[in-house]
Amino acid sequence: MSDPASLPESVTLDGTSLTPEDVASVARHDAPVELAAESRERMRESRERVESVLDSGEPVYGVNTGFGHLVETHIDREDIERLQTNLVRSHAAGAGRELTREEVRSMMVSRANTLAKGFSGIRPSVVDLLVSMLDEGVQPVVRSRGSLGASGDLAPLAHMALVLIGEGEARVDGERLPGDEALRAAGLEPVTLASKEGLALINGTQLTVGLAALFVVDAERTVEAADAAGALATEVTMGTTANCDPAIHEIRPHPGQRESAAEIRRLTADSTVLESHKDCERVQDAYSIRCLPQVHGAVRDAVSHLREAVEVELNSVTDNPLVFPAGAVDERAPGTDAAAVVSAGNFHGEPLALRLDYAAGALTELAAISERRTDRMLNPDVQEAYLPPFLTEHSGLRSGYMIAQYTAAALLNECRSLGRPSIDSTPVSGGQEDHVSMSGQSALNARTVAENVATIVGVELLCGSQAAEFLGDGLELGTGTGAVRDAVRSVVPPLDEDRRLDGELETAADLVRFGAIRAAIADAGLSD
Repeated sequence: MSDPASLPESVTLDGTSLTPEDVASVARHDAPVELAAESRERMRESRERVESVLDSGEPVYGVNTGFGHLVETHIDREDIERLQTNLVRSHAAGAGRELTREEVRSMMVSRANTLAKGFSGIRPSVVDLLVSMLDEGVQPVVRSRGSLGASGDLAPLAHMALVLIGEGEARVDGERLPGDEALRAAGLEPVTLASKEGLALINGTQLTVGLAALFVVDAERTVEAADAAGALATEVTMGTTANCDPAIHEIRPHPGQRESAAEIRRLTADSTVLESHKDCERVQDAYSIRCLPQVHGAVRDAVSHLREAVEVELNSVTDNPLVFPAGAVDERAPGTDAAAVVSAGNFHGEPLALRLDYAAGALTELAAISERRTDRMLNPDVQEAYLPPFLTEHSGLRSGYMIAQYTAAALLNECRSLGRPSIDSTPVSGGQEDHVSMSGQSALNARTVAENVATIVGVELLCGSQAAEFLGDGLELGTGTGAVRDAVRSVVPPLDEDRRLDGELETAADLVRFGAIRAAIADAGLSD
C-alpha cells in the first residue's frame, strides 16, 4: 500500500521503472523529471531506423501512409511533415469537461516514459520538450471525452500534442494561453514534427494508464482508511474482533483478507471497549462488521491486481507501428536492412479496461459495506442502546448526522450506476478499427468512484468519532482507533449542535484522500 511520505522527490524516465507513486509525485507534487541518458540513446537509434525506412520509399504505415481507413493512401515525401501536423490537428476532436491539472500531467509523464523506451521512432528533442513542459508547468488544455482506448487515447493525446507544435491551448501559472504563447511564457520553443512523430505522440494508452496510476494510489489509501473506519465502527457498535483471529484466515488464506484482519487486530489492540463486553450474550455481529476482513480483503486484492497491470503498462510501448532493429521480428515485417516496422495492437487498452472496471466495482463494494456500518451507528432501530438516534442529543429537535448518510447513499448510487465501459465496443474508422476497449472511459469512471468512496468512508469516520463521544467513563479505544479518532477530532469538532456539514464531509474525505489516516496510525507507533 502506498505511503504519501514515500513519494519520490524527482523522477528519472528510463522506460523501465516508472511507478504509480512516481506518476502521483509528478502529477500532484510537481516532482522534477529528467530523461535517462540510455533512453536518449535508444530514441536516437530508433529515429535512425525510421529515417532509413523513409529513404527506402517502401510504404510503411505511420511513416508514409494515411491512417485508419486511409492506410492504403501513400503520402509523398515532401508532404510527410504536413501529414504529421494534420494528424495531430484532426485528432484533437475531444469533448466534455477539461481534464484537471493532475490528470493532464499524469498523461504527459507516462507518455514521455513510453517514448523513452526507444521503439517509437521519435527524436529525443521532442520528448525533451514534453519533459520541459512538465518541469516548467505548461499544462495543455485537454478535453476528457473522445478516447475509445484503441488506437489508444487518440483525442486526448492529440490535444496534448498540439501544444508541442505551438497550437492548441495551455495554462501557465493559472493563465490560459494559446499554445505558442504558453511555450514562450515558459521559455520554450515549439517543434516541427518529422515523419511518424505525430503518431508516436498520440497513439497509446497514456490517458488510461495515467489516470489508472492515480486511481491505484488513491484506492490503496482508501482501503487503508476503510480498515481504520471499520475498526472504529466495530468498537463503538460493541462488536467483536474474534472474526479477525489468525486461525480463521489461515484456513482461507486470501492475501487481502489476511491483511485486513491483521489490520483490525492491530488497530484495536489495548481497547478496553472490546474488553468491556467480551462475555456479552450477543452471538454474532452483523455482516458489515463480521465479514469486514473478507470484503475489505477482496477489495485489496482487486486493487493489487490493477496495480500489477498499471506497473507493466507504465513501462510498455503502446503506440503503433513499432520500430525494431532489422531481424528482431517476423521477416514479413516491412522495413530495410537497418529497420523493421511492425503494425500491431499494443495500443489496445483492454488489459487496463477490464481491471479498471473490476477495481472500480470493488471499491464501490467497499463503499457499500462502509455505508452499512454508518447506518448501524446512526439508525435508532439497530444502534447500541447507549447511542442517541443519529448520534445527537435531543434527536427530533436535532438531526445530527442523519443527512450525512443520505449523501453517502447518493454517492454510492452514483458509483453503482456507472456501469462497465470495457464490455462495450463501437466500431470506427470505416470498420478498420472494429473492436475497441473504452479504457479511457473506464479510467474516468474509476476516478469518479475513488472520489465518491473517499467521501463515503469519511462519513463513516465522522460517525465513528461521534459515537465514541458517548462511550462510558473509563472506556478507551484501541491504540490505533484512538489515533484515528484524534485525527478526525483535530479537524472536525464533536457535533454538539446541528450545523452545516458539507465542509466537514469534504474535510473528512481529505483525511482519506491524502493519507492522513495512515499517518496518524504511524504516529501512534503502529507503522508497518
